[in-house]
Amino acid sequence: MKSIVRLVVVMLALIPAMSFAQTAKQTWPEMKNFHRLMSGTFHPAEEGNFAPLKQKADSLLIAAKAWKASKIPDTYKPKETSETLDKLVEQLVVLQGAVKANAADEKLKVLISDAHDIFHKIVGECKKED
Repeated sequence: MKSIVRLVVVMLALIPAMSFAQTAKQTWPEMKNFHRLMSGTFHPAEEGNFAPLKQKADSLLIAAKAWKASKIPDTYKPKETSETLDKLVEQLVVLQGAVKANAADEKLKVLISDAHDIFHKIVGECKKED
């Protein structure tokens, strides 16, 4: 009898852990892919190295469009997230155009900084509160 009680107690104790593991598994691969590109272009630009940004402006836009087209996880506010992803794509269209037009590095820095701010709005303000 004691063994059955222990088993039940252990099983009940595991429920929150399994729930947390399930939540942790709910990743957004398109967001992770975009973040990888954003960090690889934004941080060098912050330090005055615009080569990665110039080389990957097209990839940033493609990744943002893929992110926008993906299913929004339940942990995010759908309307706000969708609207902010629209803004991110629009910002990256402008950035891509500026790169193609050989805009000054200072202009590119402003544009990538604005895109970075939009990204952080999505991963911060658009998430549902726990």
